[in-house]
Amino acid sequence: MKNKGCKWGDQDASGLAGKVGEVSGHGVSRRDLLRGLAAGTVLAATAGGLMAGATSVYAQAPRRGGRIKVASATGSTADTLDPARGGNYTDYCRHFMFYNGLTTLDEFLVPRMALAEAFDTSDAMSWSIKLRKDVVFHDGKPLTSADVVYTLNRHKDPQTASKVLGVAQQLEEVKAAGPHEVQVRLSSPNADLPAILATSHFLILRDGTTNFAIANGTGPFKCAEFQPGVRSVAVRNDSYWKPGQPYLDEIEFFSIPDEAARINALLAGDVDLINPVNPRSVPRITETANAKVMESATGGYTNLVIRDDLGPNQNPDFVLAMKHLLDREQINRVAFRGFGTIANDQPIAPSHQYYYAGLPQREYDPEKAKFHLQKAGLSGRSLPIVASEAATGSLDIAQLLQLSGQQIGLKLDIKRVPADGYWSNHWMKHPLHFSNIGARPTADLMFSLFYKSDAAWNESGWKNEQFDQLLLAARAEIDGVKRKQLYADMQVLVHEHCGIGIPQFNSSLDGHNAKLKGLSPHPLGGLMGYMFAEHVWLEA
Repeated sequence: MKNKGCKWGDQDASGLAGKVGEVSGHGVSRRDLLRGLAAGTVLAATAGGLMAGATSVYAQAPRRGGRIKVASATGSTADTLDPARGGNYTDYCRHFMFYNGLTTLDEFLVPRMALAEAFDTSDAMSWSIKLRKDVVFHDGKPLTSADVVYTLNRHKDPQTASKVLGVAQQLEEVKAAGPHEVQVRLSSPNADLPAILATSHFLILRDGTTNFAIANGTGPFKCAEFQPGVRSVAVRNDSYWKPGQPYLDEIEFFSIPDEAARINALLAGDVDLINPVNPRSVPRITETANAKVMESATGGYTNLVIRDDLGPNQNPDFVLAMKHLLDREQINRVAFRGFGTIANDQPIAPSHQYYYAGLPQREYDPEKAKFHLQKAGLSGRSLPIVASEAATGSLDIAQLLQLSGQQIGLKLDIKRVPADGYWSNHWMKHPLHFSNIGARPTADLMFSLFYKSDAAWNESGWKNEQFDQLLLAARAEIDGVKRKQLYADMQVLVHEHCGIGIPQFNSSLDGHNAKLKGLSPHPLGGLMGYMFAEHVWLEA
């Protein structure tokens, strides 16, 4: 079906429920909704499903007041209040406390309107974005189109060091069309724009912001204190544009890198919410009356990184040898205690609309691994492999790989490094190491951020011109069937050639005080896809 025009928007920021309301009685026809679907929106949930989720979360009326302490696993002096530079989920959580995006993603990865009231386009290339008129920054200044133009354009400035520079380069022109309207022209069509702009890196700043010692956003909380690598303190924004929210008075947020220490702090009542919880620690929490575990099935994964530009890993046979050494069933059972879904060295999860199921499952096969290792000329070699608690499950995976390697003449020397500072000191800096990649709302974002040849987070240093061409073609393709085939071709290339081994898609496990309410699973990851702050509340 040819796309003649589509609109994303709702009058009450209630997401799909609002959209269905418009369809039923406020002028948006079924054809318009179908056009939006054809153009690539992720409006895949039913209104009944969405409302069922909302009902279960808010069975009790939220209570206002109280303060909580939240502990994550990562923290360093590289922590930042600049959304463009956010490097891990600790940053993302803080950013969602203090800022808002033009859109936000609900529990079905449906983009809902947030600071924007509507997105309009006729060709998925030229977009008109209408802004809410009732939003003010923490310093009291009203939100205007100038803030959006500044925020989106600064990603393209190399001096910003934006983590999404490669994605932002699609924004060919961003300009104001009035005090509350922004026009965006892309370099090529991309029907995923409303979902892309929901991610934490694109949260909206005040026009001209350059000082990030403190946060000045429109978010549910104001920043009362920020010490990188130490802690942040967030206090309720009484001028928040969402009526009644947030519920808490204060959130203290800091890192406890050691997983056992995080669990002990939760069980002792010293913290109210932690992430992640190692699957092997789940019984310790569930056996107590004052704490609970929440599981979120996600498209995130712990991956083996085999750098193409370091050491022996330039040899494609070595890459295949390492992939065949991944005993996925055992990894799921031992490292993750059955939490998670078996993967196939392709970064798109089975639950995703663009998952390619036609790839034969790569099995654990020591004989094939031995063949490729010998072909690579690396039999009998001793190689270091770096692992850390910062990459969930990686220490267990490394030990399983070490045992499997011994069977084929490969000696893997496990280098265990601290979780504190792992992402700044070790990630992408060793020939063999591990990473944690959080789920992304679209296949385009996953591929653009981690697999495109010039992506800042191209973990394995893989460069493939055919892949890059397919990525651009898929981005512009509004025919759903053709787009799915393009993404399938890209998954085949990653599976066959990229130096990334993905044994499973992880479940994210949060531990929380039994009195902390409002939490619900989110496919982007733990802590409600990093957006817990404005939703949670304390039972009296």
